[in-house]
Order: sequence, then structure tokens, then C-alpha cells
Amino acid sequence: MSVSAAMAPIKKPSVKVGKFVRFILISVILISVLLWSVSLIRTNFGTNYATGSDENVYKQLPLATFHRRRNIEFPKQNELSKSLEERNRLPPRNLDLYPYLPKDHVVIVLYVHNRPQYLKVVVESLSHVERIKETLLIVSHDGYFEEMNKIVEGIKFCRVKQIYAPYSPHIFPDRFPGVSPLDCKDKDDASEKKCAGNPDQYGNHRSPKIVSLKHHWWWMMNTVWDGLKETKNHLGYILFIEEDHFILPNAYRNLQSLIKLKPEKCSSCYAVNLAPWDVKSRGEGISSLVAERMGNIGYSFNRTVWKRIHNKAEEFCLFDEYNWDITMWSEVYPSFGSPVYTLRGPRSSAVHFGKCGLHQGQGDIDACIDDGSVNIDVQNDDRVMNINSQWDVFFYDHQAGYKAGFKVEALKSRLDHFLSINVWRFSFDRTLGTGACFNYVVWGLLQIYSVDQS
Repeated sequence: MSVSAAMAPIKKPSVKVGKFVRFILISVILISVLLWSVSLIRTNFGTNYATGSDENVYKQLPLATFHRRRNIEFPKQNELSKSLEERNRLPPRNLDLYPYLPKDHVVIVLYVHNRPQYLKVVVESLSHVERIKETLLIVSHDGYFEEMNKIVEGIKFCRVKQIYAPYSPHIFPDRFPGVSPLDCKDKDDASEKKCAGNPDQYGNHRSPKIVSLKHHWWWMMNTVWDGLKETKNHLGYILFIEEDHFILPNAYRNLQSLIKLKPEKCSSCYAVNLAPWDVKSRGEGISSLVAERMGNIGYSFNRTVWKRIHNKAEEFCLFDEYNWDITMWSEVYPSFGSPVYTLRGPRSSAVHFGKCGLHQGQGDIDACIDDGSVNIDVQNDDRVMNINSQWDVFFYDHQAGYKAGFKVEALKSRLDHFLSINVWRFSFDRTLGTGACFNYVVWGLLQIYSVDQS
């Protein structure tokens, strides 16, 4: 080879080739980052909801547990469950009577089980509430009971929408999530009775009708705040009441007044209440607003507070206690790191009148007998708004808390153990922008989500 040939300059790659190489490198990097992000999201929040199914087989969704992935089987729906999902998609009733609602209206959610004698009393009390026609009433049923349904269908004093938990154990009487034939009951000895079960620390086996109390509450909250098209974009407050709460005529106006006063009078309060935390109290009767621990009678909060509660889904779900309120007081609220106050008036606007608990079903041998007769003393002060904006706030400090229940160890919860789900899990759907604590009651919520994305 000649010297001149050896010294010939090396030909540089063209500009187009350089740009192409850079494009390839950047594309590879971006794709890698994207795949890593998707993997991270799936790891942290689980997979998106699946809506397709084969009606002849069990539904399956691969969900990440708190510690590892496993498959969770969804039970095959019966015809009643399917029909309830269809009902959940229906628009509110009485739209022709009340076509417009004020922008500042407070949605009212009444959650019920199967105590028609109580529901009649509550509905009658609501019919006398001032400005009740200005709101939407949502009645959330734990299953389906015809007499309860008829009572609500008779409401004409406001807009009303009914929703039904389609995976409630009450509509699966002989199989999961209800009672399966081989399930141990009460304090059965599994080896002696040849039944399947894992008792809690008190020796009690899982009781679906009791477990459903907490499950229905969580399903209802997720559905109302994040599932229903009527409320999933609602930015205001929502009032929650039960079927054994007598609502006084001034309740709605007092509620609106407390909501307006809360930012000024108690900016650290999480909610407003219509009644004292002590269910036996009708209030102090003093000339002052009251801030105390959040009660379970006529409580109302906004979406900001709901998001904070929902962020504590793990604490809520893994606390082995069938009462939702005790779970909140014992486990969820303490995890907020500061006292959870609610603002209320000095006189109650809602009264608890029930004698029979939700766990005392009518079909039991030792069922609680209560004809629903009440004698609430409705006075003149209960008929007009009695909240004074000039009042100061009296704070109850160091109120006693609850220690009932216990944390689930080794994921052996009496709420769900031995069933196809014994683990609680978060799931996040980026399309819907919301999540749910995965137990069997949330399967019904998935069905609502699948149709209310419009």
C-alpha cells in the first residue's frame, strides 16, 4: 500500500446517518423509561379492571397482594346480582318533579339493610325536612329486599336514586360470598364437624351477615364518591345517615350553615355532624358550636377528606373489626397524625332510635323484635335553623377512644379467611382515576365503573 493511500482521510458519516442513530438511541431510552414506568405502576397499584367475562366460568383477575401477586377468583353472578347491576345504572327518580338542584346542594346518602319498620320512620322524617326538595337522596342497599325497595320507590319529596351491592352475601344464600355448605359456623370445631374455617381470636367463624356491615359501608363510599356518574364529580359535601336515624326538620339548613362556618370556626375540623358522638345525647343546649370526635350519626365531609380516608384503605381493610365506625376510630383516624374533629351545633338535628342492631336479622331464632314505633320529641327549636354564626367553638379534648378489634396477622382475617379472597388490596385504574380496597364487595363496584365512564 502506498503512503498516499495510507494517509487518505477517513470518510465521515453523513449528517442523516448521525441523526438516525441519535433518533434510535433516544427512542430506545424513551421506550425503556416507559416500560419501567408501566411496570412500576402495575407493581404499586395493580392491574386495571377487567370487564369482559365468560358467564359459564369464574371470573379471574390477577391482582397484586400487599406482599406478592396471586390470582383472585371472582364468583359467578346469579340472575339477581346481574339485575341489581342494571338497576344501579338507572337515573334518579323524580327528575320531572325536581329538574334543577342548587349548586351548593348537599347530597344525602342513606345506607340500609333490611329493617323496613325503621326505614318507614326515616323516610317520613326526611319528608318533613326543610329544603329536602333541593337535594339528591341516594339509598344504598346491602343486597335486595322487596319491602325496602317499595318504601323507597314511594318517595316523592326529592330526587332519589337506589343502588344495590350486587355481591352482597344476602343475595348469595348458599355459596360464596354468602354461606357455603361446608363452612364452619359460630364456634364449630372444624375437625369435629368436618367443616372448613379459621376462627378468630374469640373462636368465632366467619359470619357473612356480620362481615357485610363493614363491606357494604366501604363499597358504598367507593361507589358514591368515585363510581356513580351523579356524584363522582361532586365537589361539595355529602351527608351520610342510616336507616335508624330520625332526621329533624331543621337538619338540612343546619347542615348548610355548619358547612359554611367550618372554614372560619374550625378550619382543622374534618367534617360536620348533625348529632353528638354520644348517641344517647341530644346536645348540650349551650350558646356555642361544638368540636369533638367525629360521630356516626349524620356525618358529612367533602372529597378532600374522602381521599384522605381512601389513602388509608390498608389500615381500614386489615383491621379485624366488623364495625366500620370502630375501625375508623381505632385505626384510620389515629393514622392521620392529628385529632380528627368534627363541627356540630349544641343541639342535635338527628336522633338514633334503633333498638335492634343490623346483625340481629329477622330470620334468626333469637331475632330482635322491634315494630319501629318511635316517640321523638320534636320541639319548636328543632323546626328552625338554630345555628348562630356569632357563636364561638367549644372543643372537647382528650375524648376516650376505642381499642376494639385487632390487626390481621399473617393475613388470617375472620372477615375473609378460607374464602377465595383472604387478602385486601389496592387497585388503581388510571382511566377512572380512582381506586378500591379489593374484597368481594368491590366486585360490584367494578361493574358500576365499567358502565359509568361517560
